[in-house]
Amino acid sequence: MGQFHFHPDEYLALMESELPAYYRLQDAVAAATGSGASALLELGTGTGETARRVLARHPGAALVGIDASEDMLRACPLEGADLRVARLEDPLPSGPFDLVFSALAVHHLDGPGKADLFSRVAAVLAPGGRFVLGDVVVPEDPLDATTPLSPGFDLPSRVDEQLGWLADAGLSASVVWAEADLVVIVAQA
Repeated sequence: MGQFHFHPDEYLALMESELPAYYRLQDAVAAATGSGASALLELGTGTGETARRVLARHPGAALVGIDASEDMLRACPLEGADLRVARLEDPLPSGPFDLVFSALAVHHLDGPGKADLFSRVAAVLAPGGRFVLGDVVVPEDPLDATTPLSPGFDLPSRVDEQLGWLADAGLSASVVWAEADLVVIVAQA
């Protein structure tokens, strides 16, 4: 993965300006997590925007969040969360987790990196656990590619590729929300 280039004080304004569907994506990710999970793992916690929405649906849940940027985690206002500086390529925290979720982080991995991550996610999911992925993809219609991307840093994959890698990891997955080049995928252990 390339050098992390976001700054906590500018991140939300950047997302709002570059992704008109940013809040709809966040809401769709949170809704796809269901309710009642008690052990949560977030991949790419950033400023905590997704985690706040997910935690509201899972009162009392314990959250472990990882992010490559210590600055982003330091600015993250999630009291009681176990926030760790780690890259998506690093070993994941030990599970089992009822719920693993990620928004706008996994597209920074290349195809083999995504496949590897999905296998590691499956390994830390509790039986019946859920993985919710909200991210940028390569859309079927090139006109739907509306998210600004940085070459070498943003590496989106097609939906069918990701569904295949999730299936290879032993997860049953489907798309539950899509808008232009953004999707939410839910995968069950």
